[in-house]
Amino acid sequence: MLTFRDVAVRAGAGLLMSGVTAHVAPGDRVGLVGRNGAGKTTLMQILAGRLQPADGEIVRTGPIGYLPQDPAAADPARTVIGRVLSARGLDLALRDLRAAETALAESGDERSMARYAAAEAEFQARGGYAAEAGAARVAAGLGLPERVLDQRLGTLSGGQRRRVELARVLFGEPGVLLLDEPTNHLDGGSVAWLRSYLTGYSGGLVLISHDTGLLADVINRVWHVEQGALEVHNTGWHAYLADREADERRRTRLRAAAERKAAALRTQADRMRARSATAVRARDMARRADRMLAGTQPARRAEKVARVRLPDPAPSGRMPLGAISLTKSYGGRPVLDGIDLAVDRGSRLVVLGPNGAGKTTLLKLLAGHERPDSGRVVPGHGLRLGYFAQEHDTLDPAHTVGRHLTEAAPQLSDGEVRTVLGSFLFGGDDVDKPVGVLSGGEKTRLALAGLVSSRANVLLLDEPTNNLDPASKAEVLAAVGAYRGAVVMVTHDPETVAALRPDRVLLLPDGLEDLWNDGYTDLIGLT
Repeated sequence: MLTFRDVAVRAGAGLLMSGVTAHVAPGDRVGLVGRNGAGKTTLMQILAGRLQPADGEIVRTGPIGYLPQDPAAADPARTVIGRVLSARGLDLALRDLRAAETALAESGDERSMARYAAAEAEFQARGGYAAEAGAARVAAGLGLPERVLDQRLGTLSGGQRRRVELARVLFGEPGVLLLDEPTNHLDGGSVAWLRSYLTGYSGGLVLISHDTGLLADVINRVWHVEQGALEVHNTGWHAYLADREADERRRTRLRAAAERKAAALRTQADRMRARSATAVRARDMARRADRMLAGTQPARRAEKVARVRLPDPAPSGRMPLGAISLTKSYGGRPVLDGIDLAVDRGSRLVVLGPNGAGKTTLLKLLAGHERPDSGRVVPGHGLRLGYFAQEHDTLDPAHTVGRHLTEAAPQLSDGEVRTVLGSFLFGGDDVDKPVGVLSGGEKTRLALAGLVSSRANVLLLDEPTNNLDPASKAEVLAAVGAYRGAVVMVTHDPETVAALRPDRVLLLPDGLEDLWNDGYTDLIGLT
């Protein structure tokens, strides 16, 4: 179904991987894992045909369904059901059928009846009403109820649009699914449905996910990207972790034994160098010690983790940010209706609600990235905002990494910019890398680097741990827990809420604000 040989992967001028060879057959469910920036997303784009490899050969012998980490915006005028059906070319047939139905209802003449019969026959030939019902079932499984199927994409939230794109990929012709972080923006029920769907999928699957529970339940093979190479493991997730741990213990044991023997040889060689009669033998012994070490694999180096420390907040008044009667609609559909909010100095507010309730819209209004239809945002004395957008729409893909941070924190010198970027694992030539070629995890790190340099006293955080590997996520959560300014956060992740330690909760779409208590914890995975 999908085979590739000696593939080389580049991002900009940098070589990420070389000599990559593997295949995906029916029934293979592959977890593609590795640290942020290792090249997983770029490799996935190459396998999907979105990018060309720097070298090597790729053979595709069936349909490919690809969900990017950041799906491109579809035509906002299209309906949800039309977008999902487009995976099988049914959207045009459905459009013609709907137009013929309208014409038949208006005139009822023989011509319109013939047009309707032809449109229905074409629609049925492509799968018809059964396919439409199947598309609706997939959409419902991902948390898109029947009432939204006829809505325009432009009226949906970012999380809902991503669910539509995932539904479209899953509804496509059976083949190889390439899914890059498919659980982003999914609630607990939708993740459970997706887990069941993928476990029973008979085609091929390549999955990038930092959800280790999903990997454990779904995959039966692992591709691990490490130090420019792709390691292929024909085992499930738990067996892979056990094998990797055992291999690490073996490497450490053999390396330690080789180092002891090499040290003894070098000690003996040092004694023998003093006499001319044994100097040649001493050199031979030293070379033998070098060969002994070269023949053993060193223990894997601990991978670097971004060092995240959120800024000491600038002084502010008692209430640095507020909102009065915020109202916002998209395409005539109300999203927010009369939302009042008071963000006190140092307060910690979590925003909960189902997809489409307006959580991301609220943060965009508070950040000034969109204007309300009515009501107003009230900046308090000394307000300094830091905004993290879940879709990374504060990042200009045409800018370089260095230019983004320079514009986000103009007070930094060139040397300070490089120091901050280095602490977020952007070293050397990475400073000149275009933002558009970064992985989702790298974009998250870059956006966080801007926040770290901002001295913000109010942080607006929209899903700040999406796309992060576990080590980087832990670093971000520790930084959020230690931050002394005010935080307004949107998240689907209970672990992130626990790190925030909220004192208040805002429930959307109703706009009910309450003191936080553990009874609200059960709502997190449902939002």
